[in-house]
Amino acid sequence: MDDVRRWRVPGRVNLIGEHLDHNGGATLPIAIDRSLLVKARLRTDGTVNVWSRGERASFAVDVAPGDLSDWSAYAAGVVWALRDAGVAVTGADLVLESTLPVGAGLSSSAALTCGVALALDDLAGASRSREELARIAQRAENDFVGAPTGLMDQYAVLFAEAGHAVHLDFGSDPPAAEPVPADWGDDGLVLAVIDTGVHHELAAGEYAERRRECAEIASELGLERLAAIGLDGLLSLTDETAKARARHVLTESTRVRGAVTALRRRDWTAFGAMLTSSHASLRDDFAVSCEELDVAVEAALASDALGARMTGGGFGGSAIALLPPKRVDHLRARVEAAFAARSWAAPDVFTVHSSPAAARLP
Repeated sequence: MDDVRRWRVPGRVNLIGEHLDHNGGATLPIAIDRSLLVKARLRTDGTVNVWSRGERASFAVDVAPGDLSDWSAYAAGVVWALRDAGVAVTGADLVLESTLPVGAGLSSSAALTCGVALALDDLAGASRSREELARIAQRAENDFVGAPTGLMDQYAVLFAEAGHAVHLDFGSDPPAAEPVPADWGDDGLVLAVIDTGVHHELAAGEYAERRRECAEIASELGLERLAAIGLDGLLSLTDETAKARARHVLTESTRVRGAVTALRRRDWTAFGAMLTSSHASLRDDFAVSCEELDVAVEAALASDALGARMTGGGFGGSAIALLPPKRVDHLRARVEAAFAARSWAAPDVFTVHSSPAAARLP
């Protein structure tokens, strides 16, 4: 491709703060070194061509919600959202090359939508802010694809710093983003990802159901967002399911604050304990884990991990574990054996490092 512009767009791992972005709370993601490469070339004929994983899709720039339902809907949704925001998208050739597993809870979809938004904005010379592009990418998923995502993934992809987590506070608009050192590698630790192979699809409904439950509980308590709940509000709930959902939001918010403190103090034991406690809450109170994720976390803890938890929206995807590098092979063997004993396909285990935000390459 001649006259090509290239963008590297990272995936993300949320360290802690699961399901808090859409509840007005705080999250703590890192961008990771597994990423998407977007190659983009301008067209002026009103056509967008997209190549990804050996497949090609083509659509007109005046594409509308409901026109597409396959993988290309994510790119098409960005075109639609950009044009609706006043960006003059005249067409493009886009090649997407990714090292991010799809459906693993590592934000492959946010990498795609943010990467396409950055590339098309650049080709159009529109110079929209990253905050605007984050919302455009979110709208592509929410209103075009039908996946009810929050804003955490887009902000992690667009605002991360190498060697840092991003403390994102969704209690403000726009969300406040503060870098927090995440340098466990300097103290002889690595962050391992266990991709269970159970690939979720947010549009399938469970994620949307949790969002609906939380919105209803907040409304019952007279709150704008559920993250504003206090202990009195929690104790006032009589429905046990509602109480469990709210308890996760309240306690996870406390864990995020504790995790930020632990990172700043390089207290890896405390940080690991926060991860493990978060998983228990997601499993028992928020009910978004699954057997494969639970087995992966158990295998990690039995492999001397300081802490482990599911990451992402849940119902499949990946778990993470903080552990010494010499224990990664033991973790891999243990989780593979546990999966094999249940006749499950072997999971993929790999380490990740914190990465800078999406950027145009020379």
